[in-house]
Amino acid sequence: KDLICGKAAINLGADAVYIGPPKFGARKMSANSLSDIRELVEYAHQYNAKVYCTLNTILFENELEEARKFAFDFYEMGVDALIIQDFAFFEMDLPPIPIFASTQTNNYELERIQFLEKIGVQRVILARELSLSQITNIKNNTSLELEAFVSGSLCVCLSGQCYLSAYTSKRSANRGECSQPCRLKYSLVDSMNKTIVKDKYLLSLKDLDLSANICEMIDAGISSFKIEGRLKDINYVKNVTGYYRKIIDSILEENRYYKKSSSGKVFFDFSPDVSRTFNRGFSSYFINNSSKSLTTLNTPKSIGKKIGLVSQIGKNFWKIKSAHILQNGDGICFFSKEGELFGEKVLLLENDKIRSSYIANMYIGQEIFRNNDIDFERKLNKDGTKRKVYVEFFFDELEEGFSLTVNDEDDNCCTIILPKEENEVKEITQAQIEEQLSKIGNTIFFVSKTKIN
Repeated sequence: KDLICGKAAINLGADAVYIGPPKFGARKMSANSLSDIRELVEYAHQYNAKVYCTLNTILFENELEEARKFAFDFYEMGVDALIIQDFAFFEMDLPPIPIFASTQTNNYELERIQFLEKIGVQRVILARELSLSQITNIKNNTSLELEAFVSGSLCVCLSGQCYLSAYTSKRSANRGECSQPCRLKYSLVDSMNKTIVKDKYLLSLKDLDLSANICEMIDAGISSFKIEGRLKDINYVKNVTGYYRKIIDSILEENRYYKKSSSGKVFFDFSPDVSRTFNRGFSSYFINNSSKSLTTLNTPKSIGKKIGLVSQIGKNFWKIKSAHILQNGDGICFFSKEGELFGEKVLLLENDKIRSSYIANMYIGQEIFRNNDIDFERKLNKDGTKRKVYVEFFFDELEEGFSLTVNDEDDNCCTIILPKEENEVKEITQAQIEEQLSKIGNTIFFVSKTKIN
């Protein structure tokens, strides 16, 4: 979304972030200045993390030169790749910056992906609709890097190629201006004009969650896992990034054959949980050749986490049977028997009673969801999570002085020689040397080992 969210993603363990420039990104509402992108590149590269810039709208003829200049700007500031949709870029005189094919280039057919490889694309961001077997087939027949979405909002149209917004509101998704008509109510009628379904969110899909499929996706050939969320707030970015960082780290620990592409270990100050921030319910989409329960017919809004059932209803209050503790200010929601969504803030009364204006729409055994978790949001707001790069110190006494060698986790090495001071009579113990070497201040480093000879 912006520089602050980009840094938060890096801090929570992202190996790469993608960000929209001032123009030509597929999210017009998340445009960023060149100076902010430059600062993000400098910040990310401390951890060997990458920054990709999105120039992935369809371009008009009078925009080609401006887009080309952006490519040179990004190359000069160290951006690691361009994500593009418009093939006009392959007719341009560009700097030697890697090109990634955005999901909008319909990356679902092997032949199309092989064509992209031939014309110089380095990575394809696959269509969300692919199954594991289809991904495996693509990997077995191309040497391109493969990136796949694993989390976030889903477009109802194939591979992001949606013209519904352009047709209904003259705002094209392929120009970064989607009006999200898939999140509106529709009625379904048959050829005899008989209403089959009335006023439901027929095109609104649940959010993607492939966290249970990461290991299988690695085996299928995916090397980059993409989180959608350029219009989400910073707490969403922290929570979801941290959630997938932990999953992938656990896989890396069990399988030494794989290696992450950036540096540093994340020291968490909270426990990530994707169900506790914005979500419309979750779907694994087509990853296992199944498409069950894709839509959220009754609402396009965030319903959050299911926390319990209604156990008692009074005149102006209700009680919940739950293992979760509700607090004043929490946001809760529930569906009536007719499927209508109701929501309000929690106001606790005596004896665990919860005041409500919607008693008439409640019933015993009704599912209750928390879509605004005050305690979790406070933790994220105060989050002290740090990302640290491991270093080792080797301190040796020589005849002419002292030698200090520093190695980091990426096998970078530096040695300096410190001459002995004349007339130096101060005694110092090894414990004092270790203590001093461990004082590395507010840096990105963490001392994992100190050896003194």
